Amino acid sequence: MPDKKRKPERTTPHKDKLCKFCGRPIQWRKQWELDWDAIKYCSDACRGPLPDNIARSLEAAILDLLAERGSKQTICPSEAAKAVGGKEARRNWETLMEPVRAAARRLAAAGRIEITQHGVPVNPSTAKGPIRLRLRVP
Repeated sequence: MPDKKRKPERTTPHKDKLCKFCGRPIQWRKQWELDWDAIKYCSDACRGPLPDNIARSLEAAILDLLAERGSKQTICPSEAAKAVGGKEARRNWETLMEPVRAAARRLAAAGRIEITQHGVPVNPSTAKGPIRLRLRVP
């Protein structure tokens, strides 16, 4: 179990870490040298996650939209955000875009979907830019 307090007397080795919320790799920073064991999240946005019911509804929206389209078709993450947040109020679904991407990363880690760019599956934790989601074909 990681320590919760700083360790001023020694430094911690630079072990690779993944964010507990979004699953992205955490980049080591010099300012975290003394308390690297206590770092769990990659950013402030991941530190204050959404309630579980919203996260579950985003995952369900992704899977429902993909089931409607079939195994060969893809969806944009914004479609799942609009399904949960509503299309009329633009700000409602725009704030859900990063949580939708995090939900997609969780589903990809579970082996249920694939995250693609230009039709090619990509590593979900390092993908930058526009992505598409599709059902994983066994």
